[in-house]
Amino acid sequence: MRQERFKMEREGLVEEGQEVVISERSAVTGQSVAMSGIYRTRERIMSRKGIIKEIEKTERGFYLVVEMEE
Repeated sequence: MRQERFKMEREGLVEEGQEVVISERSAVTGQSVAMSGIYRTRERIMSRKGIIKEIEKTERGFYLVVEMEE
């Protein structure tokens, strides 16, 4: 299992335990809920689905901790 953090600008779009679709360049594929940092080629997320394990509220905004099979 692999866990990654995604930055979410607006609260209330998703819930813990919800399955989410992971895609690259979501500006092309549709509206995005959250975004990750930039990954090197060998670090890319290969899974296309994940489960939200935690929603963290910080001073800098909201972060999703997503777990995926890799």
